[in-house]
Amino acid sequence: MSESDEELDAIRDRKREELAKRAGGGDAPDEPIHVNGAEEFDEVVAGHDVVLVDFYADWCGPCKMLEPTIETLAADSPATVAKVDIDANQAIAQSHGIRGVPTLQLYAGGRQVEQFVGVQDEATLRSAIEQHA
Repeated sequence: MSESDEELDAIRDRKREELAKRAGGGDAPDEPIHVNGAEEFDEVVAGHDVVLVDFYADWCGPCKMLEPTIETLAADSPATVAKVDIDANQAIAQSHGIRGVPTLQLYAGGRQVEQFVGVQDEATLRSAIEQHA
């Protein structure tokens, strides 16, 4: 097999994965989903087995410190990671009892099973995700 054939196969594999994710089948996305609106929030939580929701604000220093951990968990954990900007989505934040940021909520089977307030280490979050995956 030539180098160009291998490249084409790799491209085809990536496209298949993208299509499977869009169709709702397959694994969790490997990047965080930015949620805008209550309907989109409900769709993400209902449409995936395990969802880690990061309630954050752009002006929040601890939220920025947590960002690399969130990116890593999105890339290589079984959870779908969703991000909710509390300034742009105040109604969602209020309805979920968010009083400070960062706040992380873990959903399994459409129900909230854990909540973490403040910066958390990757091991703590990964353990919680794996417990419910």
